Amino acid sequence: MHNTNNKDTQSLLSRFKARQVSGNAGGQVSLNREKVQKAQFKDFLLYKKIKAHSDIASEVGVQNPFMLCHSTIAKAHSVINGRDYLNFATYDYLGLNGDERINEAAYKTMQDFGTSAGASRLVAGERPCHELLEHSLASHYGQESAIVYVSGHATNVSAISTLFGKDDLIVYDRLSHNSIMLGAKFSGATCLAYKHNDMSSLEELLRTHRHNHKNTLIVTEGVFSMDGDVADLQSLVAIKQRFNAFLMVDEAHALGVVGKSGAGSFEHCGIDPVQVDIYMGTLSKTLCSCGGYIAGCKELIEILKYYSAGFVYSVGLSPVLAMASYTALDLMHKETFRVSALQDICAFAKDYALECGLDVGNAQGTAVLPIIIGSSLKATALSNLLFEHGVLALPIIYPAVEEEKARIRLFLSYSHSRDDIKHCLDLIKSLDAAAEKKVDTISAD
Repeated sequence: MHNTNNKDTQSLLSRFKARQVSGNAGGQVSLNREKVQKAQFKDFLLYKKIKAHSDIASEVGVQNPFMLCHSTIAKAHSVINGRDYLNFATYDYLGLNGDERINEAAYKTMQDFGTSAGASRLVAGERPCHELLEHSLASHYGQESAIVYVSGHATNVSAISTLFGKDDLIVYDRLSHNSIMLGAKFSGATCLAYKHNDMSSLEELLRTHRHNHKNTLIVTEGVFSMDGDVADLQSLVAIKQRFNAFLMVDEAHALGVVGKSGAGSFEHCGIDPVQVDIYMGTLSKTLCSCGGYIAGCKELIEILKYYSAGFVYSVGLSPVLAMASYTALDLMHKETFRVSALQDICAFAKDYALECGLDVGNAQGTAVLPIIIGSSLKATALSNLLFEHGVLALPIIYPAVEEEKARIRLFLSYSHSRDDIKHCLDLIKSLDAAAEKKVDTISAD
């Protein structure tokens, strides 16, 4: 799968280098005293980069696979431009999106409270569904309290940057989500990354730097969103206790996916949930709506309710979305057969991918299955070919991952069948040579 020369992409980019003349990264327009030109966003360097990549794709016949418009609910199958596609680009992990019971609960809430919270919850007040959801999330993680935000990304950014500051240390897994890294950066704390899932690397950083700082936060994803592997929570708990640190776990891709009942990474790793200080998660995956949450002790949640900018200065979560997530969480607890079926599909997918000779990287049989291709250009070309054959499976390319780790990422769900999995993986294997040939043709032009 990795025959493509990784220099191909850089070679192609160099052909368009002249199109990326100097510009602004995103703000200030330089002034010329003799002639001041009108400020235009097309002069921004970021736009010029987008345009150059678009030009490359257009000239070499590679289609943009992103932001396609679906005309139906996106589950294991979806309809795009009137055609049915086998869909591996949605994280409806337990197949609950569109469930009649969730729809009915959301519709009843809309009738009672409308579609908007009206303002920040500090100003507009609470709705019963906010309290129901937060109480249920806190209970799920064995914590005293919880708080929900309107965005999963903003949850990490706002919570981390509120809780820690210039006298503190934040140490995070180097493959952590962008929102974790931005939250750490915006906090003003000293920020260090340890090698992925490498406890020796983490301990070395803490031995060297912990004593210079007031508070220390260790952050990891429970299930990693790009690689589908699971954090070593038992070791992380022992390390955080030894170094008197706080431990934060992002459960976005773990809830409903790992652990016997789908409780998440704490159940999967066999630890007492109270040993984790801060749980973060999203409402957009297993919980079928949109937003994020933090669960922890009551003092933590009080701080966030009154000081976290993403909560204080933002409209509250829509009552409709809060009720949808509350109902989805309740169904997850009651219908554990969904978790068992998902875990069976995930294990099968990983095993079959290996049987096909595909490189699954660090995957551990969770709902995130990476197929490592080794080149951004080839991964995109392969995604195009899959789309032509009725399968929606998107590429993850540089700089989201390292160039040699460019991949097709599959999101697996309760709604997928074994035949769906086999069809997709068989296609990836059979189309690999065609994608390779396309890249070779492009590079030779």
